[in-house]
Amino acid sequence: MMRTNGLCRIVLLAMLLTGGCAGLTREEPLPDDFYFWQVRGPDRSDADRVIDLRRQPEKMLAFYGARPGMRVLDLGAGGGYNTELLARVVGPQGVVYAQNSRYVLENIVKGRFDERLKKPVMRNVVNVVRDFDDPVPPEARNLDLVTFNFAYHDTVWMGADRIKMNRAVFAALKPGGVYIVADHSARPGAGISVVKTLHRIEESVVLGEVQAAGFRPVAEGGFLRNPDDPRNAPVFKPKVPNDEFVLKFVKP
Repeated sequence: MMRTNGLCRIVLLAMLLTGGCAGLTREEPLPDDFYFWQVRGPDRSDADRVIDLRRQPEKMLAFYGARPGMRVLDLGAGGGYNTELLARVVGPQGVVYAQNSRYVLENIVKGRFDERLKKPVMRNVVNVVRDFDDPVPPEARNLDLVTFNFAYHDTVWMGADRIKMNRAVFAALKPGGVYIVADHSARPGAGISVVKTLHRIEESVVLGEVQAAGFRPVAEGGFLRNPDDPRNAPVFKPKVPNDEFVLKFVKP
């Protein structure tokens, strides 16, 4: 394993302070602590650092395989926590399309994403307001990565056409492109029955629907798993950490 020397650490810190990764390319190996320093950007908010405690962003970014210069779509961006992390990683040579539906912006996010967009580090982010049925803007093609964190279950109770949605993601990715879906795990057999009451979805439902769009499952990140979660309660303010799955798919 390559170890980051002192000079490289200084370069990384300088990039964090300027909100970019201009010194790194898509091809060269990343320093071992690249994601460590991205997460510790001095301009990140205290609220995001609290979310870090349950989201484990260093492991998540590494599981994505996110790199400087990538073209990324963040589905269900919400308030932009994941969007900002991606923006930091892809840097000024990359782009992050951040999608929210009008309903989500007006009824759930309520200005939080617009406020985040004012941060200098978000200058490579494109705000995309589109329904989940057709979430990809025309210019977002040949993408390297699509992320969909903890909102796939919401598309069910919102009545989105998930077949159409996943096919749109497939079409937007380049061959070999990665599609990540993370969500709160429901009990086996629950299917989509608790998507609104508990905000959970059965993992096998996501696997089946995404594979039906043409994707190949390649990995499951176990870093957000919690076998002690009974998975029978709403995910907000849980008594124990929620059991959550993180699935990686590839477009053949």
